[in-house]
Amino acid sequence: MNGEPVLVVGGTGMLGGQVVTALLDRGKEVRALVRPGSDASRLESRGVQIARGNMMDPRSLDQAMAGIDAVITSAAGYTKHRKGDSPATDTTGNANLAEAAARAGVRRFVLTSILTCDETPQVPHFWHKKLMEDKLEGLGIPFVALRPGAFLDQVTRFGGDPVTKGKLMWFGSPNVPLTFVLTPDLAGYLADAVDAPGIDGERIDIGWDRPVRMKDVADMMGGSADRRSGSAQCP
Repeated sequence: MNGEPVLVVGGTGMLGGQVVTALLDRGKEVRALVRPGSDASRLESRGVQIARGNMMDPRSLDQAMAGIDAVITSAAGYTKHRKGDSPATDTTGNANLAEAAARAGVRRFVLTSILTCDETPQVPHFWHKKLMEDKLEGLGIPFVALRPGAFLDQVTRFGGDPVTKGKLMWFGSPNVPLTFVLTPDLAGYLADAVDAPGIDGERIDIGWDRPVRMKDVADMMGGSADRRSGSAQCP
């Protein structure tokens, strides 16, 4: 461990913001790559260094990585949650990020990948994560890829607290088994991966011990609210 900052890419997002919190809680200095014009006031108020730049701009990445110890990226263009996100982030942007890390000689690069990305070439945003893993390996960058499943706490973003409201909102089939994670858990694992020994080159699956259907999740939440089974439903 050393006192040089960890660069967080995606620090203004849902997962990235919690990664920043996890790093600060562990006593780390944090620098965040933030697009020009994006609001970084919450990060600045917590003592986070702000590096203005963009994954599509290699020069800005070189400046952001000057003097850093490690990189954690949760950036994903396919979600299009923020202005400027695009699928090119997952291809050209990721390549630029890996190459900048190689030039900077970072001690470790922590990638937020996706569960089964190496088995699904027919799903572009999954496959792009696998290609990024391979890019890091090919460049000889000490890296670890954490491969989470679906984010269970996203259900609160779709329709509010399902236990309180008695209704669970989910976009997708209620009968397809999925392996879930919770965002704060994954954020902690990403922060821990900066210094965890003996994991360079590892591609680690993250999730529950078994896949479950969203219908089963709805039934469990209905039971926890002491309502009759099925009152918390997937549309």
